Amino acid sequence: MRIDIITVSPELIKSPFEHSILKRAQNKGLVEVYFHNLRDYALNKYGKIDDYQFGGGAGMVLMIEPVDKLISELMAEREYDEIIYMTPDAKTLNQSTANQISSLKNIIILTGHYKGVDQRIRDQFITQEISIGDYVLSGGELAAAVLCDAVIRLIPGVLGDETSALTDSFQDNLLAPPVYTRPANYQGIEVPKVLLSGDFPKIEAWRHEKAIERTKAIRPDLYTPED
Repeated sequence: MRIDIITVSPELIKSPFEHSILKRAQNKGLVEVYFHNLRDYALNKYGKIDDYQFGGGAGMVLMIEPVDKLISELMAEREYDEIIYMTPDAKTLNQSTANQISSLKNIIILTGHYKGVDQRIRDQFITQEISIGDYVLSGGELAAAVLCDAVIRLIPGVLGDETSALTDSFQDNLLAPPVYTRPANYQGIEVPKVLLSGDFPKIEAWRHEKAIERTKAIRPDLYTPED
């Protein structure tokens, strides 16, 4: 997978990709991530990429021309499966969306900034808009990093145990069940005996039951009786 990230602040977003799973995924050649500084396409030597919005109102808006130039340049080099805009006024990222994006080959992520981007960019180029929650950040860089982390870990070969991602919360519309590790007894607090039984059908049944219990208690909106 190739990910091209368009940003006003590349130094803000690079760090998460230089560590842990995201770094290993790149080192294995499973994903390529490129950062494009929008200011390299500014309209003047002062780095102008934003302007006041028509009709008045507080907040600056990313101008159409710099974004158009950059996206058009990228699209001239290869085909993109999705051009994603990170913005709070969009559908909220969920596991289903992460699964869908993880199967793609080339994507562009445009990070929002200031009051947003000229609507004509959204109308002409953007194929999917994603929010990471009902709140506003200073820019879309952190949101883009969250999206990339959720997506990249799903690419086959990224995780040491590929079944790990399949048992994450939300993969089956349920929260993950409780997990335990050694010691089996810590200061009198014991691990559930079923997990030590070696009876894997019983263990899976216990995990499913606990997943349902946690989902009904914490996220009842996710639970449906057929789960």
